[in-house]
Amino acid sequence: MGVAENLERVRERIMQAAVKVGRSTSDIKLVAITKTHPAEKVREALSTGHTLFGESRVQEARAKIPELPSNLRWHFVGHLQKNKIRHALPLFELFHGVDSLALAQEMNRIAADEGAHPSVLLEVNVAEEGSKFGFKDETLRAEMESLLALPRLSIEGLMCIPPLADEPEASRTFFVRLRELRDSLEKEFDLRLPCLSMGMTQDFWIAVEEGATLVRVGTAIFGERSKRPKD
Repeated sequence: MGVAENLERVRERIMQAAVKVGRSTSDIKLVAITKTHPAEKVREALSTGHTLFGESRVQEARAKIPELPSNLRWHFVGHLQKNKIRHALPLFELFHGVDSLALAQEMNRIAADEGAHPSVLLEVNVAEEGSKFGFKDETLRAEMESLLALPRLSIEGLMCIPPLADEPEASRTFFVRLRELRDSLEKEFDLRLPCLSMGMTQDFWIAVEEGATLVRVGTAIFGERSKRPKD
């Protein structure tokens, strides 16, 4: 199957999951993850009308994005290194993985230098895995006031990557946990966090059932990744 057919299958599965729980598909955005895939494959997706894409490597994005039409929208979905912030700010409309107060503070400082106002999601390490980036629940609560005090950043919601599992259903408990954490933060700090970025190729329909507003799907659309370029 080609990219267009794959995209249609993913959209159909999102719609089925949304209908199952009484959600509107207009509340769910599909971020097509293009990392390691060439600009030609992005153009195949673009031919279907899809315009929202995601990259996880700044160096790759800097090479690829200028090759493509300027009306495309780009999200950064990987771990953002501090030394790449300045290059990344002009490329992306949303950063999914702000995973520490220190990164947020550095992003705020550089955004002030550059006259930028980045929109961000806070990454939560929902399973508290040592190998993953992200805030622990209690750390996020403790540091939320400091995060909200950063004038250049617009905090739009939360993001997570559950542990790899053989069964998609295994991710559900972590998606519920992220949604419940979001709800409690909204009440505790009297704010709105409308975005929940959760769900990838192996479990995006489960994420939709549990409230995802952004799903990040790459392999199910573009096929297996090529060899990852070094950043």
